[in-house]
Amino acid sequence: MTTGLALLLLASASPMIVVDERATMRREPPPHGAIGMSTAYRISDAVPAPRAMEFRRRILDRGAAIGEHPIAHDEVYHVLDGEGEVVSDGQRATLRKGMTAYLYKGAVVGISQRGRRPLSLIVAYPNTQ
Repeated sequence: MTTGLALLLLASASPMIVVDERATMRREPPPHGAIGMSTAYRISDAVPAPRAMEFRRRILDRGAAIGEHPIAHDEVYHVLDGEGEVVSDGQRATLRKGMTAYLYKGAVVGISQRGRRPLSLIVAYPNTQ
């Protein structure tokens, strides 16, 4: 690619994308085991490619979980509301509103809703595609 073409592509790229999460909402079983039900907000799916990261919100209904699964990248779970139990390579911790778990590449991770209220969390990780 020539320098001129690269500059032209950069100049035509949008400086940002604004996404209303309500436009991305859908009811579905959580990933990695379909344990219970959840509301998914696949926010970064509304952002045109190429993009370097995935940014999602998920609300796990009572008793629901994102099942344990290996990750090939670092991943972040940030709790917006409710309570959950996160696991990484067998180590478990309770997360509440305002708490974040930073999970490392190569670990087997998951998170389960606990308590009376649904668990609302942000999940962020690099886009490797």
